[in-house]
Amino acid sequence: MKTITFRDRVRLYVSAGNGGDGCVAFRREKYVPRGGPSGGDGGHGGSIYIEASVHANSLLDLYYRPHQKAPHGGSGQNKDRHGRNGEDLLLSVPCGTVAFDHETGERMGEVVHEGDRLLLAKGGRGGLGNIHFATSSNQAPRECTPGTQGEQRTIRLELKLVADIGLVGYPNAGKSTLLRRLTAAQPKVAAYPFTTLNPVIGTLVADDYRTLKIADIPGLIDGAHSGAGLGHDFLRHIERTTFLVWVIDMAGVDGRHPADDYIGLQHELTEYNAELGERPRLVVANKMDLPEAADNIPEFIERTGITPWQLGADDAAGLVAVKKHLFECLIPFA
Repeated sequence: MKTITFRDRVRLYVSAGNGGDGCVAFRREKYVPRGGPSGGDGGHGGSIYIEASVHANSLLDLYYRPHQKAPHGGSGQNKDRHGRNGEDLLLSVPCGTVAFDHETGERMGEVVHEGDRLLLAKGGRGGLGNIHFATSSNQAPRECTPGTQGEQRTIRLELKLVADIGLVGYPNAGKSTLLRRLTAAQPKVAAYPFTTLNPVIGTLVADDYRTLKIADIPGLIDGAHSGAGLGHDFLRHIERTTFLVWVIDMAGVDGRHPADDYIGLQHELTEYNAELGERPRLVVANKMDLPEAADNIPEFIERTGITPWQLGADDAAGLVAVKKHLFECLIPFA
C-alpha cells in the first residue's frame, strides 16, 4: 500500500466569486400606474478563507486540489429582489499555516488556533439596481451597475507545525524511537539515516490527563541552516515549539563523537535562528544500553558542560522521569 505523502507547502490558485449585476425593472401591477423602478441589486460574490482546524494535519488535500473557486453572486431581479449572495469558501488547514502572496512574496497572515480565519481572496460586490437611481427629476431611471469581479490570486501556503515540544538531533539518534515510547505515535523506525522524511506529531498524556504535543523533526545535518539535507524545509517546524528535546546518540554508532553532535546542533539552530539556540531544552543521552555510551559520557560532560538525561532502549524508569520533567518544564508556558 502506497504511503500517504505529507505536504507542508502548497501553491493555490484562488478565484473569488464575481458580484451579480444590478437589474433594470419597473413595477407592472394592475391599478398601479407609473409604478416606478423595481430592479434589485446583484448579490455579492463568495470570498475564500483558510480556517485552522485541529483535525487537519497536512496540506495534502489542497495539494491535490490547487484550484479553488467560490460561487458567483446572483443577478438582481424585478420586484426589488436582491440577487443571491455567493457562499464563502472555507478551506480547512492545520493550525500553524502561514499564507504568502506568491507573486509578491508578501506575508498575508497566519492561522494558529482552532477556528482562526484568514481572507485569501475577496468576493466581488453586487451591482446596484435601478431603484437606487430614482430622483425627483428622473423617476424612471434605466440605469444599473454591473457587479465587480472577485479577486484572483496565487497563494503559497506553508505549514509550521504547532507543538509544545520538538525532538531534534542528527539522523539515527533515536528520535522516532523516543517518540514511540513517549506517545502513541507510530513513526517509521529503521537502522538507516533519514528514516523520518516528514515531521510526525504525537501526544504525551499525563496521569491527570494533561497533554503535550511532541513533534519529531527529521534529522538535521551539518549545513542544514543554509539548506543542506532537509534544511529549511523542516527547521522552520522547530520555530513554533515552546521547548526542545535534544536527542544525542551517546554511543556514537555513526562514528561521530556525541559532544561533536551537541556542538553541531547548537551551531545549526543558532545560525538558522539565534533565538532557537537559547530556547529551553532537555538534553537526552540516548542508546545508553550500548557499552560505548558509558565511555563517551565523561568527555561529553567535560566538553559541553551539560549533564544529560540518560536513556536506554528498555529504560522504563528513565522514560517516566523524562515525562514528569517535561510536564514540569512546560507548566510555566501553559
